[in-house]
Amino acid sequence: MPDQNPVAALVAAAEAVRQTLHVNQYDAAAVQRLAEFIEAQRTTVKEADRQGVITALGCFLGQCLVTEYGGEWAKGPDGSTGVGLNGTSFFNPFYRVSEQLTKGLAQSVATFFAGVPERLAAKPGRKSWI
Repeated sequence: MPDQNPVAALVAAAEAVRQTLHVNQYDAAAVQRLAEFIEAQRTTVKEADRQGVITALGCFLGQCLVTEYGGEWAKGPDGSTGVGLNGTSFFNPFYRVSEQLTKGLAQSVATFFAGVPERLAAKPGRKSWI
């Protein structure tokens, strides 16, 4: 059996979550629904299921970044899977989901998502040590 395209697998997982959340698009409203879902489920997720939940929900958050902000699934500098934007930024949606699962709304995926345009607009700071 040939290996499945990794991007196709990420998109398929995102689509399964989209259907579970009953949202029509991969947009800010969908990410808000995701944040609410994480909050409702975070105290009931068993440790044995945690990584699978993070992976599935992270695929959904990542696909929202791809769709809403024109990103693309990519490997980060550390080898992690995430979403590259504008050729200058890399976001790990799995980390963001894990943070909200662990810390609650203080690390909301919706707040992160809403802040992406500001992060993209910020010019990288000049390194003072050069």
